[in-house]
Amino acid sequence: MHAHTLKIIEDLAEIPAAKWDALACDDPFLSHAYLYALQASGCVTAEVGWLPQFITFWQDDELVGAMPLYLKSHSFGEFVFDWAWAEAYHQHGLRYYPKLLCAVPFTPVTGARFMVAGSQNADELRGLLLNAALQLAKDIGVSSLHCLFLNKDDTQKAQSQKMMLRQDVQFHWQNPGYQNFDEFLATLSRDKRKRIKQERRKVQASGIKLKCVTGNNATPDQWTFFAACYANTRQQHRSPPALNIDFFHRIAASMPKSTLLVIATRDGTPIASALNFFTDDVLYGRSWGTFEFHSGLHFETCYYQAMEFCIERCLKTFEGGAQGEHKLARGFLPVTTSSAHWLAHPEFSHAVEEYLQRETDAISGYVDELNERSPFKQA
Repeated sequence: MHAHTLKIIEDLAEIPAAKWDALACDDPFLSHAYLYALQASGCVTAEVGWLPQFITFWQDDELVGAMPLYLKSHSFGEFVFDWAWAEAYHQHGLRYYPKLLCAVPFTPVTGARFMVAGSQNADELRGLLLNAALQLAKDIGVSSLHCLFLNKDDTQKAQSQKMMLRQDVQFHWQNPGYQNFDEFLATLSRDKRKRIKQERRKVQASGIKLKCVTGNNATPDQWTFFAACYANTRQQHRSPPALNIDFFHRIAASMPKSTLLVIATRDGTPIASALNFFTDDVLYGRSWGTFEFHSGLHFETCYYQAMEFCIERCLKTFEGGAQGEHKLARGFLPVTTSSAHWLAHPEFSHAVEEYLQRETDAISGYVDELNERSPFKQA
């Protein structure tokens, strides 16, 4: 195997998009366009506690491996919660921040984190990337390294490096090839089917109309409206908007083939909107917002319209995002996600390991319980 050159990159603009995207394997969230939009819009920069430290391996001038890695001064925008660990460090007079985070900011979607070309030495390159991240963590003296929403290959690699694994649960909807929404409804138990029909009727009775607009057809005004909805709803929930209007306009321009806006109007005036991303196989529900409350509007805008889009386009999976046990009643089923963690402090590492063992057992029991409450008709 040829020698590889390691470079740590703080500005994604230094890497040609085509070279980066060759490793991203059509994952919209790992694409150069998405990660660069986060950086260029100011949503992910050192000033807001996300300093890029992208680990890259080069063979001559070819990029053969890369890892989206950030030096972080907080735990916002991650969806794998370590606030309690940070608090425990603080109580013992130890610094938890800064820490290193290998993840896609604000995006709880499983994918490759140790990005390699599909070559015969892919596994070796994954190991080199992870070792480089662990070595960087030790060299700069951070408390920890966290790798979030890992796919199977990366999870195995992290485990082989003795990182601690952590599991969580998401809810995904599967489309086995439904001809239409009614065919999906017919697979549900009677009470679940009835509830969804009622929710959809209420939205209609309120005089609300919905349309799906792919990025190719969306206008700048529609994107501006979505950004306003998103900011308004974040504000109502007292969470600062993680993403800004500049970010949304950047992905509108650079990722039109991957984006889908759902827009709800009442009496001709837009009132709510949701943003999704999609590939040939999967639809990803990302963010939503509204200016008016109507019973059932959230489910219609965020779920039912997206399901109909999947059915129409023959997309196999709809990932509804983080959390949300309420999705179960609407035909989503539990799926476990994986993250991996390394803590420099031996005693804390041991305590977290014991905690994660108990948490893993609890998650396993929770998934069993959820599966027993399946929304589908029992065979």
